[in-house]
Amino acid sequence: MKLTTRGRYAVTAMLDLAIHGSERPVSLADISGRQEISLSYLEQLFSKLRRNGLVHSVRGPGGGYHLARAESAIFVAEIIDAVDESVDVTNCHGKGNCQQGEVCLTHHLWLDLSEQIHAFLSQISLGDLVGRREVQAVSARQALYGLTSPQVQQLVLR
Repeated sequence: MKLTTRGRYAVTAMLDLAIHGSERPVSLADISGRQEISLSYLEQLFSKLRRNGLVHSVRGPGGGYHLARAESAIFVAEIIDAVDESVDVTNCHGKGNCQQGEVCLTHHLWLDLSEQIHAFLSQISLGDLVGRREVQAVSARQALYGLTSPQVQQLVLR
């Protein structure tokens, strides 16, 4: 399966937004810092996510992004589709011109697998991922790493 950085980063950024955006909009700079994704790359991704109705932007001081729907109503496949990514495992990108312009022996096998992967990702919501213990542990670790030295010192002194 070929899922490029674009699809992976889009899912990661949306999961970060689901985790941190329940009370206030989340800035792309915050997501960039926590997930180590370039801010300019996030701007490109979020432009597509906004056009596809997955996020809303809030302008001004304290602005940022929030999910357009409940985290339980946004599915991983939608995010990947929104950024023009695919989960195609065929060598011909589903066009059927795998072998000298014709369908190869295994074309339909790989096409079926691609459809199964998409169906699988269509069943996993951001809410499902947020509820996973491992995701919560990583988010907690990222929150600790994001603290500045004075903030860490205050925690230790408590």
